[in-house]
Amino acid sequence: MLGDATRVNAHGGPVRPAEIAVGVIIGRTSEFFDFFVYAIASVVVFPRLIFPFVDPVKGTIYSFALFALAFIARPFGTLIFMWVDRHHGRGAKLISALFLLGSSTVAIAFLPGYEHIGVAAIVILAICRVCQGLALGGSWDGLASLLSLNAPANQQGWWAMIPQLGAPLGLIVASALFAFFLGNLPAEDFFSWGWRYPFFVAFAINVVALFARLRIVVTPEFARLFKNRELQPAPMVRTLRDEGGIVAIGAFVPLASFALFHMVTVFPLSWIFLYTREHPAQFLVIEMIGAMFGVAAVVASGVLADRYGRRRLLAGCALAIAVFSGFAPQLLDGGSVGEAIFMVLGFILLGLSFGQSSGAVASSFSQAYRYTGSAITSDLAWLFGAGFAPLAALLLASNFGLISAGAYLLSGAVCTLAVLSLNRRLELKGHI
Repeated sequence: MLGDATRVNAHGGPVRPAEIAVGVIIGRTSEFFDFFVYAIASVVVFPRLIFPFVDPVKGTIYSFALFALAFIARPFGTLIFMWVDRHHGRGAKLISALFLLGSSTVAIAFLPGYEHIGVAAIVILAICRVCQGLALGGSWDGLASLLSLNAPANQQGWWAMIPQLGAPLGLIVASALFAFFLGNLPAEDFFSWGWRYPFFVAFAINVVALFARLRIVVTPEFARLFKNRELQPAPMVRTLRDEGGIVAIGAFVPLASFALFHMVTVFPLSWIFLYTREHPAQFLVIEMIGAMFGVAAVVASGVLADRYGRRRLLAGCALAIAVFSGFAPQLLDGGSVGEAIFMVLGFILLGLSFGQSSGAVASSFSQAYRYTGSAITSDLAWLFGAGFAPLAALLLASNFGLISAGAYLLSGAVCTLAVLSLNRRLELKGHI
C-alpha cells in the first residue's frame, strides 16, 4: 500500500501548500464526521438502546459519560502511535490508527441493545469508544503543522483555518444523514436498523480518507519536507519536560471555543430532544444551516487573523462569547425562531474563534518538538475543553436550568482570556 501511494504521487515537483491543504481537509472532515455521528447517536439512539432501564435524561447523561471516554483515551493513543511512528514510519502509524478507528466505528453499527445482551452492550460500546479515542490520537499526521510552516508569512491565519473547516463540514454531513433517517423512517425501523447506516458511511469515509492522506504523507517529497522541517516524532516525556509550559498554555487557550463548540452542536440537540416536543430531524436541519454559517466564519477568521492578528481575534471572540452566554439560554428556549438565531449566532462565533484556536501557540514550539507537541496539545485541549462539555452542560441545565449552561460557557471565555493574557506576559518576559 505504501509503495502504491508513493508511485501515485511521485511527481518530483515542489510541494505546494494547496496540496497539503487537500489532505488536511479530507482527513479532518472524516475525523469530525466520525465524531458527530457518535455524538448524535449519543443523544437520539444510545439512551434508548443501551440505557433503557433509566429515564431519558439519566440515559443521556450516562451516554455522555461514555462519550467522554474517547477524549480520555486520546493522549494514550498519541503515546502509543508516536512509538509506531518512530520505529515504523508515519505511513504505518496512519494505516494502523485509521484501521482501528474504522473497525471500532463499524463495530458500533452491529451493536446489539441492552434488551438483547444486557450489561455487555454497555461494556462493548465503552470499549469501542476507547478504541476510537486511541485511534484519533494516532491519526495525527502532522500535515496541519506542515501547512503552517509552508504558508507565506503574511497568510499564516488564512492557512491556519484550513484544518478547522473539517468540523462544520463533518457536522453538515452527519446531521444530514441522521435527519434523513429520522425524518423518513418509522421510529421502530430507525431504532432497529436506520441509525446504523451513518456508522457504515463513517467506515467508508475513513477508508477514502486513509488513501487520500497516504498519497500525500508517504511520498518522497513530503517525507523530505517533514524531515527538513524537523517534523519528526519526539519522545513524549522529553517534549513535556522541555516545552510543557507551551503545551499547558495551548491546551487551555481554546477553552472558550471548545465550550461553545458543544453548546451549538451536541448539547442543544440533547436539550431539544429531552425537553421539547420538537422532532430531532427538524433541529438537525437547523444545525446544518448553522454549520454552513460556521464554514463561512472559519474562512473569515483567516482573513481577520492576518489583518488584525490571531491573538487579538481570539481575545475579541472570547469577549463576544462571554456576551453571548448571557442571552444564549433564552434564545435556545425561545422556540424555532429563537433556536435558529441561537444556532446562527453561535456558529458564527464558533467559526471565528475555532478557526484560529489550533494555531494559537503552535508556532511557539521549537521545530524539534513541534510535531509531537502539537499532537499532545490538541489531545489535551479536546480533553479539557470538549471531553466533558456535553455531560457538564446537561447536568447543569437539567438541575439548575439553561442559565447554568450559559454560566458554563462564560467560564470557558474567562479561561481563554486569562490564558491569552498569561501567554502574552510570558512572551514579553522571554519565557516562551
